[in-house]
Amino acid sequence: MKLEGVELIHVSMPLVSPFRTSFGTQVTRDLLLLRLVTDEGEGWGECVTMPDPLYSSEYVAGAADVLRRFLVPALAASGPLDASRVATVLSPFKGHRMAKAALEMAVLDAELRAEGRSFGRELGAVHDRVPCGVSVGIMDSVPQLLDAVDGYLDQGYVRIKLKIEPGWDVEPVRAVRERFGDDVLLQVDANTAYTLADARHLARLDPFDLLLIEQPLEEEDILGHADLARQITTPVCLDESITSAQSAAAAIRLGACQVVNVKPGRVGGYLESRRIHDVCAANGVPVWCGGMLETGIGRAANIALAALPGFTMPGDTSASDRYYRTDITEPFVLDDGMLSVPTGPGIGVLPVPERLADVTTHTEWVSG
Repeated sequence: MKLEGVELIHVSMPLVSPFRTSFGTQVTRDLLLLRLVTDEGEGWGECVTMPDPLYSSEYVAGAADVLRRFLVPALAASGPLDASRVATVLSPFKGHRMAKAALEMAVLDAELRAEGRSFGRELGAVHDRVPCGVSVGIMDSVPQLLDAVDGYLDQGYVRIKLKIEPGWDVEPVRAVRERFGDDVLLQVDANTAYTLADARHLARLDPFDLLLIEQPLEEEDILGHADLARQITTPVCLDESITSAQSAAAAIRLGACQVVNVKPGRVGGYLESRRIHDVCAANGVPVWCGGMLETGIGRAANIALAALPGFTMPGDTSASDRYYRTDITEPFVLDDGMLSVPTGPGIGVLPVPERLADVTTHTEWVSG
């Protein structure tokens, strides 16, 4: 395939309800979609950056800039498109994993559509459906939280993840356990909100039999996570700290985590995600697929990834209506706590033109 160009599509999608974490509150999801055009067809990618560099150093305008000025031109100059070579072609440019992941995803989607193969088949999926968890943001009150969890359990979600921060941790967890019992699969996510000095406090979560505590400390503090893991019995899961298969191998070797959250955007793409999966599987470390409030474009690819054999824990691959009243693709609908893995060519879905138009704020064309 020969690259003709990439359309950068900026969209703004209102959330069903505000989503609050330790690093801020979102009421809309502003993100960047990529429509990659080749001489054989098109491919779609989704860049999971946020408007501000709060979750990571990347942000929407910066991703658009690096794609426009560096990544797309480099890819265009590299010759025939080949998804397996994208990471190597883009490697001279440091960082910008989310932008690189979106571009690689679009190339892989175009390549697989042209060949009539699905994302799931390409990545090595072994399941037709995947179990779904849901991420519950920080609430204004415990009763509000309990109502929200009750609603998600009624919808059929098989695992609940509570966002936590100092001042909103032990009590909400205790309340959920007391209200819904010990059989509910429950975990917490701190988004780097604590320090190792909080170890004794975090140990107060141990009696609640949590699946894991996700990213309690700063992303660079691998040794701190290893120290914390020795001081608490709740399994430590790394999210922001894992940026590649190499960093996953190092964290596992140091004892910094017992579980790994894989987010394709954070690690530079779905092919690197598969390598992380393989490293973790070789070390007996379970993985699960995280979420970044993706549209149906990114959600379709995440579901395919979550169908790999090492993804033994329910991920954040929630149904479309968890975040959006109207998705830009046909919605993903929960069925008995599961979502079906798309089987069509590429990611298996396409944007519905009028829905995409309704949320598009502006577009730009980057020639190949």
